[in-house]
Amino acid sequence: MSEEDQTVDPTFVRELASILNETDLTEIEIERGSLRVRVSRQKEMGGYPPAMAYMQAPQQYLPAGPAPAPGQAPAPQLAAPTGPEPGTVPSPMVGTVYLSPAPGARSFVEVGQEVTEGETLLIIEAMKTMNQIPAPRSGKVARICVENAQPVEYGEALVVIA
Repeated sequence: MSEEDQTVDPTFVRELASILNETDLTEIEIERGSLRVRVSRQKEMGGYPPAMAYMQAPQQYLPAGPAPAPGQAPAPQLAAPTGPEPGTVPSPMVGTVYLSPAPGARSFVEVGQEVTEGETLLIIEAMKTMNQIPAPRSGKVARICVENAQPVEYGEALVVIA
């Protein structure tokens, strides 16, 4: 293997950093032969406070109905919903959701607003990195399912786009 393959050209690294800035990405990785170069940056999104400790939401328990009499079949139960509401945008990660780019700033989207595919709906802070969550399709925001600074789990409903 030649020595040239193992050296990193500073101009090449600067070009990668420039691509990060131009495309608004936070990380890029290139592999050439046995040489792998990764350039990353932390995106500053404003002065959000550190994520709050995770608190589990209170559970709602429904009272059990009367037990069926001996020899009697239990009453039929209503079918549970089979999945999320159509148009639901699920969380792609675990983190803390923020509805605006900075404290006190206007929210990215509001209920009733028309959004286009790729438009930022909100951000999720995960491991001290702010991740923009884009609209997967165009439509009208029917519902925002989360509160600002709320912890979210993977797959949790964030927004519903009708």
